[in-house]
Amino acid sequence: MLVVEGLVKRFGGFTAVSGVSFKVDQGEILGLIGPNGSGKSTIFNMLSGTFPPSAGSIRFEGHELSGLAPHRIINRGIGRTFQIPRPFRRLSIFENVALAGYFGQNRHSRARAEASAERALGMVGLPTDRGAPVDGLGAAGLKKLELAKALATGPKLLLADESLGGLDEAEMDQAADMLRKIRDELGITIIWVEHIMGVLMRVVDRVMVLDHGEKIAEGLPHEVAHDPRVVEVYLGTDAHATQAVAAARGGPAAGPGR
Repeated sequence: MLVVEGLVKRFGGFTAVSGVSFKVDQGEILGLIGPNGSGKSTIFNMLSGTFPPSAGSIRFEGHELSGLAPHRIINRGIGRTFQIPRPFRRLSIFENVALAGYFGQNRHSRARAEASAERALGMVGLPTDRGAPVDGLGAAGLKKLELAKALATGPKLLLADESLGGLDEAEMDQAADMLRKIRDELGITIIWVEHIMGVLMRVVDRVMVLDHGEKIAEGLPHEVAHDPRVVEVYLGTDAHATQAVAAARGGPAAGPGR
């Protein structure tokens, strides 16, 4: 479905992403992990059209996306969530999601956008009451709203950016199960960027690891957990990552990083 080759992003003299290549098959959940500053968000911003690549190719269903504006990429079928939800607080929950529906897959019909919003809200478990306010949502509710907005655009490929941030342990499990449900029931392919590795490792089909803008590992979760470079990057520097590596290896793991 997605073929990325030699992707590079430079900001002046700084190279944030250096020659990254990968593929994503239809129906797959790919986990994208790495320390802060490793290039994960920059890759998402290039895939979604926020940043144009400095070099390289992004092909989605055989069509080159490099240089397309974000709304054109959404219309092609790539939706995304954002790490920090920023809803329109003067609009209701329903109106926020319906507004996103107008942008997806060239939907220029109010009825179609509202129908898409109802389906998306039902999928994530938020109320479809058209007057329900955004201000009543907590951290988990805002994450659900962010996901509903992305789903309302009608994506074939969903870029999920840190869907677990700010959630407690039970909410993390619910959010992870929801991503798996979206793939299984809607057939949406997912690339998931996440710092809470223990939860991610239980859900994804494959994992790709970035460090300083370069891909250092890719494979099945248990394979990546045994990769010496991944161990070097994570072990002893991040408690969540340490627990995740232990869990992927079949050892004990506890706490929110499980």
